[in-house]
Amino acid sequence: MIYIAVVCILTVLILIYFKIADKYNIVDKPNERSSHTAITLRGGGIIFWFAALIYFALHLNTGYLFFTGITMVSFISFYDDIKSLPNKLRALVQFIAISISFYDLGLLQSQPWWLILIAYIFAVGIINAYNFMDGINGITGIYSIVVMLSFIAVNKYVIEFEDYDFLIFPILACVVFLFFNYRKKAKCFAGDIGSISMAFWIIYLMIKLMLITNSIIWLLFLVVYGVDSVCTILHRLYLKQNIFKPHRLHFYQILSNEQKIDHRVVSLCYGIVQGIASLATIYLYETMNEYLIMLVIITPLVLIYLIKFKLIKNGTKNN
Repeated sequence: MIYIAVVCILTVLILIYFKIADKYNIVDKPNERSSHTAITLRGGGIIFWFAALIYFALHLNTGYLFFTGITMVSFISFYDDIKSLPNKLRALVQFIAISISFYDLGLLQSQPWWLILIAYIFAVGIINAYNFMDGINGITGIYSIVVMLSFIAVNKYVIEFEDYDFLIFPILACVVFLFFNYRKKAKCFAGDIGSISMAFWIIYLMIKLMLITNSIIWLLFLVVYGVDSVCTILHRLYLKQNIFKPHRLHFYQILSNEQKIDHRVVSLCYGIVQGIASLATIYLYETMNEYLIMLVIITPLVLIYLIKFKLIKNGTKNN
């Protein structure tokens, strides 16, 4: 019953936000990186912060440090959606928010400095990758649901590491968001606030799980995004491009833009492939060396990614 109530509250809140966004012209205008052509309401991903707010309101005795962190990254990202901010300011706020979450998880108090440094690099990498991958209708919502369901499966079948509501609330937010976003012509886009706040939520859960199990295998819950992001960066470096500038070289962008495959189909495929990878990770976790598991799962994804170059070549010939 509580979950139905949460869905209803989230629906009302996002509809109110639409009114505000429309009044103050908070919109996403297509640019050279965009996979869309129409002006669309931006910042619909604020619903993920609303979900965190509702969770915190129902669990006042816990989670206040996490809520502080996600509020910081959400509001700096939302402001950046409205009016562009200096990269250094956004990076500073994200660093402070990540530090708060690390302190909450006990990472800063229990791990050596070099491991903490790796954790910071890992967290910043996920935030940026999640933001860059948010480029077509449905991809952030579907992929996030799959990742959260992966955590729920671990919570139920491997080790209980987190309160179920904390795992389910972001899924409910994604379901409401997808109702307005998973369309041929989306009502709204997530904006930086959506992709970055969801990435922050996932980082928190992933590091907590890695600390409890003393295993990095759970990084595979983001392996599809990871392979696409890392391989695309390598591709752009090979082309001697500035990796910090907008582009359209992600695999999902080639499929959506050059191959003209419906955004919703591409998004669903990303979610399905990540779901298969997550299930394989959970199934093999206690039966195989974690590095071997990573090799087994990452290798075929890299091979799939290489198809992109054939598609680019064929597209160039046709033009």
